[in-house]
Parts: sequence; C-alpha cells; structure tokens
Amino acid sequence: MAEVKLLGQFPNPYVYRVIWALKSKGVQYEFVEEDITNKSPLLLKYNPVHKKIPVLVHGGKPVCESMIIVQYIDEVWPQNPLLPSDPHEKSVARFWVKFAEDESPSIYKILQNTGEAMEQGIKETLEMLQAIEDHGLGDKKFFGGDQIGIADLAFGSVIYGLVVVQEAVGIKLLEAHKFPRLLDWHKNFMQVPVIKETLPDWDETVASLRAGREALLKAAASQ
Repeated sequence: MAEVKLLGQFPNPYVYRVIWALKSKGVQYEFVEEDITNKSPLLLKYNPVHKKIPVLVHGGKPVCESMIIVQYIDEVWPQNPLLPSDPHEKSVARFWVKFAEDESPSIYKILQNTGEAMEQGIKETLEMLQAIEDHGLGDKKFFGGDQIGIADLAFGSVIYGLVVVQEAVGIKLLEAHKFPRLLDWHKNFMQVPVIKETLPDWDETVASLRAGREALLKAAASQ
C-alpha cells in the first residue's frame, strides 16, 4: 500500500475529520505537524493554491480540503463505508455535508469578534443548530442510522468546535431544552471509539482558542 501522510495541526477541527475517517478505515498514516504561521515547504508544495491544512498525501499525490479528503478516503478504502450505497440516501448525506461546510463559519464569527459581529455569529449559529435539530436527525442515532457516516464526521468537528468555543468565550448555545436531538447525537458521537480515543486535550484546546481570540481582538483594537 502506498505511503499515507497527513499534514495538519492540533487541535484544528478540519484535521480531525480526516483523522476520524482514516481511523474508521484502519488506515496507517504518518502525521506531519504544521505551523500555519510558518508554513513548511512541504505544505506549500502540496497545497500551493490555498496553502492550508489539512492535506492528505497518498503515494506522493496530494488531496486537499477536509471533506474532499474524507470522500477520497472512502473511495480508496471501501471497508466500513462512510457513504450509503442507496443513491437517495447518498444525496441526503452529501446535502448535510454541504450544509455543514456552508453554515459552520458562523461559529468563528463568535470566536473572532465582539459586539454586533459576534451577535450576528450567534444568530447564524442558532439558525444552523435549529435546522439540524428539526430536519437532520429525526429519531436516528446518527445522521445515517445506527453507524457514523460522512455527515457525522462533517458535523462532529463543527459541534465539538462549538462546544469548545462556548467554553472559551463564555456563552451557552447548545441547551438541552432547545436541541435535545442534537445533544443526544453529540453524546453518541463522542462515545464512538475512534472519536473518543483521538480527541485533543480539553484544557489545552480551550486555552489555545482563548489565546487566539485574545490575540485577534488585541490586534483589531490596535488598528
């Protein structure tokens, strides 16, 4: 089997999508830690367009963008499939993946701003959560049923990121009386062995986000 490398940085949530996909397939890989403030020649070589992580390198060929990488992994290693075989179910899963990609940036508006911009991020995030609660899960354990699939990996990093952002910023959006299905799903997702065993250290992750937020706000205030 061709060599597999993953260029990433802890605790980047998009990198974790790829880690979870690789581990769910039992794929051995080498993790290459990147410093996004001082990008390596390897990263610039393999992702010259966006120059960002994650990047999967398989047999010397790069694949970029987290959910494109996850789909690539699912095609190359067909064991424990992440996409359903039924065409309609597959289209539904892809819809929710795109929804996660389109709507999740609202969380970073919360992290990176104060005042009206932060309030707008909160509003958009709550709308995203409500859409998932009302239309994404129904009575299923996971998005695709009894096993985690591609939509779960997409939202797993989003919701985990939101939980950490809540702690770092000092707000509470994921409340049980508002989002019972979503919180049940999150609890189930976090108990899946390949997820539970690979999560970053909680205190270090919160501290990292707090420091990053403070630096951003300080830089904005000095301009």
